[in-house]
Amino acid sequence: MYLVESFFSIQGEGRYLGVPSLFFRFGGCNMRCEGFGCEETAEDGTLLIGCDTIYAVDKKHFSHKWIQLKHSNELIAIFEQYDLPANVDVVFTGGEPLLYADDRILIEFLEYLHVKNIRFTFETNATILPDFTLFPIFKEAVYALSVKLANSLEPYSKRIKADTIFSIASSAEVFFKFSIDAESINLGLDDEISEILSHAPTTQVYCMPVGSSRAEVEKNALPLIEYCKSKGYTYSDRLHIRIWDQTHGV
Repeated sequence: MYLVESFFSIQGEGRYLGVPSLFFRFGGCNMRCEGFGCEETAEDGTLLIGCDTIYAVDKKHFSHKWIQLKHSNELIAIFEQYDLPANVDVVFTGGEPLLYADDRILIEFLEYLHVKNIRFTFETNATILPDFTLFPIFKEAVYALSVKLANSLEPYSKRIKADTIFSIASSAEVFFKFSIDAESINLGLDDEISEILSHAPTTQVYCMPVGSSRAEVEKNALPLIEYCKSKGYTYSDRLHIRIWDQTHGV
């Protein structure tokens, strides 16, 4: 199990926009999402293209950031080093944090947070199903279902797992969070989102602009706002990028 970074900040997107949050970004993902077109230059000069956190996806080029965890006490120590407010959220992101859904390190940390009455959220692409029967602690989580659309350039069979979406939505508190660029709005987006929503039809939808920089978010924001107005979806800005631009870990 690998931790790429942890930091105390505010939630920049989705339902809990602006809420003080302690982030744990885990390394590893089952997708690359090269269609998002976000660029990151590795230390050896290699230009990589993918999502806005490709350093948590590509271990080959960013191994110096990946710290192997050996015990849940390491996560607990990070949590306890901060002077956190009572209403803090703990957010598990990546990469894809549910790659570690059967790891005892994560499960023990979730149980620790639950005892302390701390809300915890998984930002997930909704393709990996936690074992809610074997590990019921996963029922206590909130899930931001960031299901990937065709603009990610991931194949349909890889990014859409209907049974997983249904099962998570049936077992825990969830909301959808879609990453949308201006060019995709008129390219069959309605049908694609409608199909995804059919697997959890009462779930609230947030749409946020694609972008790893302030300029990219600005470019996609206004067309997306108009789209959300027409569909009744909730627009979610990417507040952390608006404020800190391309700075990591803030």
